[in-house]
Amino acid sequence: MQLEKFNYDNKIVKLFLIATIAWGVIGMIVGLFAACELIWPGLNLTSWLSFGRIRPLHTNAVIFAFVGNAIFAGVYYSLQRLLKTRMFSDKLSMINFWGWQLIIISAVLTLPFGYTTGKEYAELEWPIDIAITLMWVVFGWNMMATIVKRRVKHIYVAIWFYIATFVTVAVLHIVNSFEFPVSFMKSYSWYAGVQDALVQWWYGHNAVAFFLTTPFLGLMYYFVPKAANRPVYSYRLSIIHFWSLIFIYIWAGPHHLLYSSLPDWAQTLGIVFSIMLIFPSWGGMLNGLLTLRGVWDKVRDDAVLKFMVVAITCYGMATFEGPILSLKSINAISHFTDWTVAHVHVGGLGWNGMMVFGMAYYLVPKMWRTKLYSKTLANAHFWIATLGIVLWVIPMYWAGFMQGQMWKQVAADGTLVNGAFVETVTYMKPYFMVRALGGFLFIVGALVMVYNLIKTAKQGNFLANEAAEAPALVYPKQGHKGEHWHSWIERRPIKFMLFALVAILIGGAIEIVPTMMVGSNVEKIATVEPYTPLELEGRDIYIREGCYNCHSQWVRPFRDEVIRYGEYSKGGEFVYDHPFQWGSKRTGPDLHRSGKGNKEMNKSESWHYKHMLDPSLTSPGSIMPAYPWLKDELDVSQTADKISVMRSLGVPYPEGYEDRAVEDLRAQAHEVYLKVIEDQDIQTADENMEMIALIAYLERLGSDIHKGKVDTETDSTTVITEEIPEVIDSLNIQD
Repeated sequence: MQLEKFNYDNKIVKLFLIATIAWGVIGMIVGLFAACELIWPGLNLTSWLSFGRIRPLHTNAVIFAFVGNAIFAGVYYSLQRLLKTRMFSDKLSMINFWGWQLIIISAVLTLPFGYTTGKEYAELEWPIDIAITLMWVVFGWNMMATIVKRRVKHIYVAIWFYIATFVTVAVLHIVNSFEFPVSFMKSYSWYAGVQDALVQWWYGHNAVAFFLTTPFLGLMYYFVPKAANRPVYSYRLSIIHFWSLIFIYIWAGPHHLLYSSLPDWAQTLGIVFSIMLIFPSWGGMLNGLLTLRGVWDKVRDDAVLKFMVVAITCYGMATFEGPILSLKSINAISHFTDWTVAHVHVGGLGWNGMMVFGMAYYLVPKMWRTKLYSKTLANAHFWIATLGIVLWVIPMYWAGFMQGQMWKQVAADGTLVNGAFVETVTYMKPYFMVRALGGFLFIVGALVMVYNLIKTAKQGNFLANEAAEAPALVYPKQGHKGEHWHSWIERRPIKFMLFALVAILIGGAIEIVPTMMVGSNVEKIATVEPYTPLELEGRDIYIREGCYNCHSQWVRPFRDEVIRYGEYSKGGEFVYDHPFQWGSKRTGPDLHRSGKGNKEMNKSESWHYKHMLDPSLTSPGSIMPAYPWLKDELDVSQTADKISVMRSLGVPYPEGYEDRAVEDLRAQAHEVYLKVIEDQDIQTADENMEMIALIAYLERLGSDIHKGKVDTETDSTTVITEEIPEVIDSLNIQD
């Protein structure tokens, strides 16, 4: 059989690998700085360095810059060798690289300056979302065209995961990114309230599944056998692992919304499929680890395999813990705490980070045609990184468990043992310090790797175009007798992609489509009204400052939360929230009942003013940053456009109201200002400040359901409901 000569493109792999390491170190340093801000609030030196703004920068840098570039590096390297062909188009490869780097730079230039959608892991504004879509299409086009022109009959298991990653991330990104632009860098989510929450966490959970997991499983199936020089343990287990994983994973998103206003049937589906996820996840983990059977002596000596073994083990730990956290009894304690943060970082640092490190140590000597500069340094990196993960994760597990318990402690007289939320915050500081130390060690390890790889590259000679040869593929018209059924679909990549698409669409459609029917799923509350123009502007400031990173707006129907915050949240209260702001972490207290009429949470306008300028004055021990820049003048140039867009989204503002919106805004701002300066100590307030708009929003939160409910004895608005005790008792977890 005649062999065809061709070249593998190593240049594109080199570019993506350099970007991976560079952005990885930057993203980790940003994360360390954010962690230190929770210990020393004084580090919030300016608006673009405040925790609420750089925390999204950290997550986006790690997910899309570090992990994203690593995916492209690994896929471009392995795909060519598995298919015995060069990538379909060098031009598309370069467009993919430079386009992706421009997207990352766009995130750096927008998120710290407050340009955000306010949706976790999807904070980038609409022009960048469009750019992401285009670059993903370029990547998928290049990948699928390369698969079609391959010189092998069947597509290997790693490529199955690459295909599933491409189609699923495309669907997730497009569905979650439906938004109405107000201006070039401002938009509102098409969805609202409960619907927005479901779509966001369908996206958020499956971004973890299909961006941080499935492509890395593909990389595992390529690099672990290559590094160990062993075949994958089980082909049949690979088939079961792949199809069951992509079908089941897509259903699990609602487990992020337990005890919320999401319909019970959707929450139950999320729980059931989350528990089922243990089986395909551990099937993949075992397939990876058992591939190393018989070569454990090599693992002790080979740094590449050490990193990958720890990575696969962390994958197994994270995919066991995730289903456990979806159980309602566990979730009642863990949700909103640092327990979830620890869980995420087992995956981020352990699974993704260690796999990338192992891949880098494998690729650089190969492409630079030399030996690793120092095995000693590589082993040192391994132990430093492992210790860093331990010091990061274990304190946060303990802190999260303690948070959940401290929030729920109720004394015999029915009052909270830790009545002031800040008491639980100050208790966490030592754990935050150890967490920061762990992060610091992880970065030190990464820098050791950078030095080792640079020295390795300098002693070698990079091979941009690697010569190869393989026989031309002659496609058979039909299979042979005794052929495995899966072989049929492995020879047909386009059909394979369509089958994968169907597998992931089923769960998403069953959960999302019925929930979009607002009338049947969200009970309307007659007293809930749209935000006033001033409150809408205040809400946008709240989102701009990333307040959702530390504050939730979702009071669960638990005894302790009702005592602490007030009446539990109802789905009908969020129908005009574009986007929703339920949050996922309580570094500070829940704010949904901070508005008028709630005696548990409501503070005066002057209190809010002082709190924003110096939180330690009103809440000694607080780790919240100060916001002196909120004394800047409120920009009302887009207020009319915001009202128009909101009306297009179904918010019932009267036709033509945008023409008098600014006038109403000014009138309400004056009223709020007068209440602020009732405190004689306040001398610097001005009714045109951004602060006034934010205070108006906070004073509105959760207050609509109290309209008309007046306690005649005190002549003040109070929480009056007869259904709370009934719900609380039915949960049987109030203590």
